[in-house]
Amino acid sequence: MVRMHPVTCVRVPASSANLGPGFDTLGMALTMYLDAGVVTTDDDVPDGGRLVDEHHPTHIAFRFNGGEGRLWVRSSIPMGRGLGFSGAARVAGVVAAQIQRDGHESLPAARRHMLHVATELEGHPDNVAASLVGGVTASAGGHVVRLPMSLDPAVVVWVPETQTSTDKSRSSIPAQIPLADVVFNIGHTALLMGALAAGDVSVLRHATQDRLHQDRRLAAAPSSKAALDAALATDAWCAWLSGSGPTVAVLCDRAQSSVIAARLPADGRVHELSIDSDGARVLPTP
Repeated sequence: MVRMHPVTCVRVPASSANLGPGFDTLGMALTMYLDAGVVTTDDDVPDGGRLVDEHHPTHIAFRFNGGEGRLWVRSSIPMGRGLGFSGAARVAGVVAAQIQRDGHESLPAARRHMLHVATELEGHPDNVAASLVGGVTASAGGHVVRLPMSLDPAVVVWVPETQTSTDKSRSSIPAQIPLADVVFNIGHTALLMGALAAGDVSVLRHATQDRLHQDRRLAAAPSSKAALDAALATDAWCAWLSGSGPTVAVLCDRAQSSVIAARLPADGRVHELSIDSDGARVLPTP
C-alpha cells in the first residue's frame, strides 16, 4: 500500500499576468490567496472553506496529478477578474497531490513537474508560474525564472463587478501580428525586466506599453480603460490591464498607495496589495 502524506493546508497567491507587454510570459504573485486541503470528514473543513466537487479547477488538478480524497477550498481571489483565480486553483490542486504522494519536502525538486502539469491544465504558464514560485516571473518552454527585484512596491488593484472570459478575450487577438509590433513588445518586455531588476522606476510607464493585446481588450471594457487612465493621471509608476481583465493593476510607491487608490473610479473595489514572495506553500492546520 502506498503511504498517503497528510495535506493540511496549501496556500497559493493570486497573480497578475502580462504586466503590459509580456503576453503569456510575465506574471506577478500578489498578496491575495486561495487555500486548499484534503479532508476525511466534513468536520475537517476550516472556517470559511467549503467542500468542492469534481468540476472545481482545484479538484480537477488534484485528480490529474494523482491526488485522492475530498478537497476543501477557501479563496479571497475573485473569479473571472484577471487575478489568476483559475491558475491559483490549479496550482493548489497540483501541489496538494504532490504533497500527498511524496510529502512537502518534495516540492522544490518537483517544481518543474508541477509547472508542467498546471500549465497543461491552464493553457499558458504566466499565472501558474507566478502563483507557484512567487515574486515576478518569466516563463516559457516549461521553464520559470524568478526575476531579481530592486523594488518593494505597493500593487493597487481596481476590480469591477463585471467578469471577463479569458477564452473570448483571447479570440480578439489576431493570429498574425505585424513585425513592428512584435519587435515593440519584445523590446518593452526586456526593458521592463531590466527596470524591475535595476529599480529604475523612471522607465516603467514606457516599459509597460503593449501593442499585442491590451488596447483590443480595453476597447471592449471602457470602465477598465477609465480606471487605467485614472491611474496614469496620478504619481503611479505604471499600470496595466491585469491578465485579460477587467481588473487594472497599478505599481506605485508604498507611501502613495492610499492616495492613488482614492483616485480610482468608484465603480470598482480597490485593494492595496504587495508582491507575494513565497508562492505556493504549506501552512499549519487552519
